[in-house]
Amino acid sequence: MPATRAPMMTPVLVAGCLIILVSMAIRSCFGMFQIPIADEFGWARSEFSLAIAIQNLAWGIGQPLFGALAERFGDRRAVLAGGVVYALGLVLSAAAVTPGQHQMLEILVGFGIAGTGFGVILAVVGRAAAPEHRSMTLGIATAAGSAGQALGPPVAELLLAVLPWQGVFVVFAVAVLASMAALPFMRAPVRARREEIADSLRDTLGRAFRDPSFTLIFLGFFSCGYQLAFIVAHFPAFVTELCGPIDPAGSLAALGITTTSALGAVAIGVIGLANIAGTLAAGWAGRYWPRKYLLAGVYAARTLVSAAFILTPVTPATVLLFALCMGALWLATVPLTSGLIAHLYGLRYMGTLYGIVFFSHQLGGFLGVWLGGRMYDLGGSYTAVWWIGIGVGAFSALVHLPVRERAGPAVAAA
Repeated sequence: MPATRAPMMTPVLVAGCLIILVSMAIRSCFGMFQIPIADEFGWARSEFSLAIAIQNLAWGIGQPLFGALAERFGDRRAVLAGGVVYALGLVLSAAAVTPGQHQMLEILVGFGIAGTGFGVILAVVGRAAAPEHRSMTLGIATAAGSAGQALGPPVAELLLAVLPWQGVFVVFAVAVLASMAALPFMRAPVRARREEIADSLRDTLGRAFRDPSFTLIFLGFFSCGYQLAFIVAHFPAFVTELCGPIDPAGSLAALGITTTSALGAVAIGVIGLANIAGTLAAGWAGRYWPRKYLLAGVYAARTLVSAAFILTPVTPATVLLFALCMGALWLATVPLTSGLIAHLYGLRYMGTLYGIVFFSHQLGGFLGVWLGGRMYDLGGSYTAVWWIGIGVGAFSALVHLPVRERAGPAVAAA
């Protein structure tokens, strides 16, 4: 009698997708508050940019910590802790009135994103998935984050039309807590081989740190964080200030997009929608082709798309075209990178190892967001920051090529 084929869609995957959708929807909205908060308090652009940059850095620091917490005390406890910290950071941020208060409170928000974001959720989904579905399920979970990005900014734009930004932060906090209702369904078995379980965390970390491929993956993820965080934090303001006018009788106006501010929000949403297809395609491709070459291709394509955009006049058409193209590549790196780590070092400590690599991503995010605000205040332009992103993207495309994509002895053992 033939063996029953394991289902791809499981309660663990559905619950994980719901939590990561809400988490990433809110996380993608902070650029929408760049101008309203700066205008209300008369701050320089770099002040709120630094708050978002600190959020990205705290997210990076918190990711391996929450990964280790999940592996030590349980996935659901780690996610619940992240949700509570996320909501608390948002509520307290709503009462902040100085740049220093915002910057300190964004540490809580960053830690909350770490506990409810890709690192912990992907590790749970990866362990719960059958081997033949693992790459695709990682892509599905990542695509849920993309769906959140598609939904978040337009919803934030609508909420800002009827509520002060402080009220929107409180609504976001309630949404995070509501998503915790999915936690009872996140019961993931530890699909690890005996050899993996026998490896201590110290031994696994030591093996990864001695492996040049782990270092190359760590370095390569830097540009992903730089590009994504810069765009999320500054693209709405960039479009609002630099985009050409919207034709009041044109097709965009017919769709309700009558201002460059609305166009910026929609562009972030388009990135999220396009990325649903991009991450699903990456998850599918990772099952059939070497992930290191796929990652190199994604970073090379991002480099070309960004260069083409900055070299052409900024119009509503080029904004949406850039959003569509960049969106298809946006989080395609996540299922490929996490899948590569699971392939090389096993599933037992995937959350911690991915969290360490993700710290590089968030170092890039910190630099992209902070440099964007700082260089804008100094020169009134984002151009130099764009070109730095293009350069580090090309570096990441090259640095993945020497990765040795083969599993270690403990992982490869039958």
